[in-house]
Formats: sequence, structure tokens, C-alpha cells
Amino acid sequence: MIRILTLTICLALPASAALAQMHGMHGHATDETGASIHDEVFMPGLVGENTTADEILDMQELFINHAGLTRTVENLPDGIRTVTNADTEVLRDALVNHVASMIYRVEDKFDPHVPIQSPTLDLLFEKPELIVTQIEYTDTGVTVTQTSQDVEIVATLQSHAAEVSDMALRGMMAVHERMMGMGH
Repeated sequence: MIRILTLTICLALPASAALAQMHGMHGHATDETGASIHDEVFMPGLVGENTTADEILDMQELFINHAGLTRTVENLPDGIRTVTNADTEVLRDALVNHVASMIYRVEDKFDPHVPIQSPTLDLLFEKPELIVTQIEYTDTGVTVTQTSQDVEIVATLQSHAAEVSDMALRGMMAVHERMMGMGH
């Protein structure tokens, strides 16, 4: 009951303020030795410069329940075709909301600048006019086909699809490993 009350209060605030209020100023937890640990409840790394509370909640659902996702990626000569399904209605709704939101954000060049965001998205946000996207919603998920005539965009779409598949398989562990490899 307390958590519901907290979320109700926080949804009225900007996303960054809501998470700061729920979790304190630093946005991460420590274990009994004082070492930083991953916060599986609030996930402060999902709070971008302009993300909404609903977008953050959808990403939290996807990361926390990633084991309920199944995903296949077909690399096409000119892009990708991804099929992602969820094993519950709540997870499916979060998936569909996230996919739709990100497609619109890329098309509008409205980069959320989420701290854990992959650098592969940078080029996609810079040149959305070079991407053709088709989305098909299903009873259990979503199929996305993205193509381009630009070889750099095609390579980036394929790299990003592989990263998303890794996140769907391994959750935040995949993000942590990628970020550690980048020197973060």
C-alpha cells in the first residue's frame, strides 16, 4: 500500500524528481560494505533528460521481467526484422508502449538521453529520415521491420537489434557489461 501511494505521488512530479524523491539524491544503493549495488526497484539509470514517468515504468517492467520476453532477429540485406513477444499482458503492454514510444522519438529526433542508452542509438536519432519502419502489433507482442538504403544505418540497426536481444535475454546484466566495456 505504501508503494502505491508513493507511485501516485511521484507520477505527478517530473520523472527525474519522482525518482529522486523515491530513492534519494544519488540514485543508487549500497550494500552493507558501502559498495554500490544495482537498484532493482527504482532503476535510476532509466531516467533520461526528458523521459516520462510512464516511459520509465515501462522500461522497469521490461528489465525486471525480461525472462518473460522471447525475441528473434532476422538481419536483412537492408535492415532488420524483429519479433518480440511477452508472456503476460502487463509485460506485453510495456513492450508495445516502449517500442511505439521509441519509434516516435527516433522519427521526431527526440532523444531521451537515458544514462544506460546504447551509443548505437545516436546515429538513429541523428538520421531517422534514412529509416523506413513497419510495425505490426500482435496478441502477444510486436514485429518491427526497419530498412535503409544507407549501409551505416543498416549496420547500426543490426547492432542495436543484437543489443536489445541481449537485454531481453539477460536484463540489466547485459547493460552493465556493455557499459563496463565502454569505460563507464
